[in-house]
Amino acid sequence: MEAGDFWNNQEKAQGLVNELRQLTSVLKPLKELKTAADDLQVLEEFAKDDPTEANLAEVDSAKRDLDQRLEALEFQSMLSGPMDKYNVYVSVQAGEGGTDASDWAAMLLRMYARWAEVKGFEVEEIDLSEAEEAGIRSATILIKGDNAFGYMRSEVGVHRLIRMSPFDAAGRRQTSFAAIDTTPDLDDDVNIDVDWDEDVREDVFRAGGAGGQKVNKTSSAIRLTHLPTNTVVQCQNERSQHKNRAIARKMLTSKLFQQETERRDAEVAAKRGQKSRIGFGGETIRHYVMAPQQYVKDARTGLTAGNPTKVLDGDIDAFIESYLRYQMGKENA
Repeated sequence: MEAGDFWNNQEKAQGLVNELRQLTSVLKPLKELKTAADDLQVLEEFAKDDPTEANLAEVDSAKRDLDQRLEALEFQSMLSGPMDKYNVYVSVQAGEGGTDASDWAAMLLRMYARWAEVKGFEVEEIDLSEAEEAGIRSATILIKGDNAFGYMRSEVGVHRLIRMSPFDAAGRRQTSFAAIDTTPDLDDDVNIDVDWDEDVREDVFRAGGAGGQKVNKTSSAIRLTHLPTNTVVQCQNERSQHKNRAIARKMLTSKLFQQETERRDAEVAAKRGQKSRIGFGGETIRHYVMAPQQYVKDARTGLTAGNPTKVLDGDIDAFIESYLRYQMGKENA
């Protein structure tokens, strides 16, 4: 980075700056942890020689600080997977439940956008397909931030909502489903062999929402289908067809790379006698109950929160951390 021509290649230079930041985020807390441990040892020696109430209290305070640092570092180690550091594409798909499901998908999309906002991450809309009456049929956003994929991989699966339906004139209770999938936004230097002419079908269509002024008059949106795996991605956030195609190709390449990685992980898991979920949707991972009780429960970890409104406003860190700890326990079993 001290080289005079370092910034001649802006993209490469920024990549190295990001790499340095990520390395520093690991090394700095390690150094601080070691310093805190050394300080605690000195304080314990003082307290042993002079066991006054003040010295003992200082030792207890130092121990609590060390425990907090250790816990934070332990959590950081859960985000050390090969793809965890990358930005993430988060896709939301409405499932069973009619208009309620479309509304539910929009609520989940907002939840992740709010979570990212609180984290200080950047959110970019990639694709959005609005439903006819309310909510969305599907959407994809790009969340940019350190370890964004590592955090969001905890959200993959089906999310279930139970509430008194605002779309039912009789006000009956309705169960709705929406599925979440995530894909890492990989660097351009990640190579995977794709025959764009033979294996990929490209469809061009008009970008826009349910109708009216939101409909684009030009065919700029791009949908790519990888025929051998039936993997589909699409992008319509840019007015330029060329830009949408470039983003869609990057998304498809990342998706195929992720699928190959998951396939290999599944083979390893099968040899160990473990289950491994691959693909979009899958089992119901979390229940959001708004009536008659009010709570959110993760089906994998058992973690329960008593305020669904707070969770739906982006307060999902506890669920993310709980899942990562649960996953680490499974891998170490």
